[in-house]
Amino acid sequence: MHENTVEVGTGPLTPAEILAVARGGAGVRLSADAESEMAAGRKVVEALADDVEPHYGISTGFGALAVRHIPVDRRAQLQRSLVRSHAAGNGPEVEREVVRALMLLRLSTLATGRTGVRPETARVYAAMLTAGISPVVHEYGSLGCSGDLAPLAHCALAAMGEGEVRDDSGVLRPAADALAAAGIEPVELAEKEGLALINGTDGMLGMLVLACHDLRAVLRTADVAAAMSVEALLGTDAVFAADLQALRPHPGQADSAANLRALLSGSGIMASHRTPDCTRVQDAYSLRCAPQVHGAARDTVVHAETVAGRELAAAVDNPVVTADGRVESNGNFHGAPVAAVLDFLAIAVADVASMSERRTDRFLDVARNHGLPPFLADDPGVDSGHMIAQYTQAGIVSELKRLAAPASVDSIPSSAMQEDHVSMGWAAGRKLRRAVDGLTRVVAIELLTGARALDLRAPLAPAAATAAVRDRVRAEVAGPGPDRWLAPEIEAAVRLVASGEALAAAERVTGSLH
Repeated sequence: MHENTVEVGTGPLTPAEILAVARGGAGVRLSADAESEMAAGRKVVEALADDVEPHYGISTGFGALAVRHIPVDRRAQLQRSLVRSHAAGNGPEVEREVVRALMLLRLSTLATGRTGVRPETARVYAAMLTAGISPVVHEYGSLGCSGDLAPLAHCALAAMGEGEVRDDSGVLRPAADALAAAGIEPVELAEKEGLALINGTDGMLGMLVLACHDLRAVLRTADVAAAMSVEALLGTDAVFAADLQALRPHPGQADSAANLRALLSGSGIMASHRTPDCTRVQDAYSLRCAPQVHGAARDTVVHAETVAGRELAAAVDNPVVTADGRVESNGNFHGAPVAAVLDFLAIAVADVASMSERRTDRFLDVARNHGLPPFLADDPGVDSGHMIAQYTQAGIVSELKRLAAPASVDSIPSSAMQEDHVSMGWAAGRKLRRAVDGLTRVVAIELLTGARALDLRAPLAPAAATAAVRDRVRAEVAGPGPDRWLAPEIEAAVRLVASGEALAAAERVTGSLH
């Protein structure tokens, strides 16, 4: 038995279970209830397969070719042909974690018994996930309607022992060889099974679940970076007071403001200018309005997680085997609900990154940084300091604005106008993954710049939490001094944000942030 195993039953998987399999490499097994439900659903399909009347996906062609009745002796070929022809992806390989997520989510729908797939077919998917066999899935091919057809077809093809996979070590191998090495017998598809293996929103849903998890961490880290910026730019934390935030009761805003208060608690730098002769009345929006912008992004994540939860509880297939034994066509494969929130998240990501870049830029401008050297340089003119780090941020932010343009409004008809409106949810998921990576990099550069500015405020002492983050950065990157090769220092900061180490350094002082 695999060391870590997730049981797939008739109910929805949790995000934690999806992460364990997709990212953590956990194995998979089917529950007894799932086996029973699949066996019952299969009996319904087999009864219809013997019917003289045509039934879509069982004894007919697919899509615009659904008018053709397929004789019994051609139906196995029908399912094989469906998978082979639909495995038409192109372009770069999709990340392993996305492939594992989409396979797991398709298996979860099979386990409901609503698809009519045989238990032995579902077991092949569970065995492939447990063995670490990941089919090669490509960037292009899904329109996000009738499901993520091409990506899922590449997985079904591998289960048939055809196509290419990456084994547990990441080595590219023919699927037949990898299955044989793992002792897995390739599946021989029966009626409806090819269709059931490819007709789901599993790719876009998997990317949504992964993105929501990652954004929860990076948005808290954005609060950490913002706190360092407010502090080192001699801003005020008075605007983050709970009673002021309560005047506009958005929960994400309240959480972000609470984080900023905790992170800035006890700051010697802030105490130094909290005197009657301080002339600072209002900070710039990028400092003062951080809870409003970061909070709006948090609330967007909560909405996206709500949609993801509903989709995780769904059994998406067409046709579907109902609980009372009917087989009915439906439109549940349309990816619109998932596509819309994938796009919504990309908008929130771009907005948070844009504000982060503006705070970073303030550090570098002597007209706005309240006594810090130009560009935080050691010898301005000889040294450029963090000038070009901000250029890098700006380039990423500009890209994030382009990635925020919605994919879900761009429908292209297909299948001889049978599929005349599609969701483009897969494309929305692909660009969101790039956007989350970009936000991680932007926040890392603000963190790196903020740490340098805090050092330059010495002998004034930062808050305990921001000091802890600065010290964690210093474990990887030297403090202020003459110009050094900057790219590795930026990448070190990116690793601290992406791994959660920067956030963990703050939370060791503050406790868990919201």
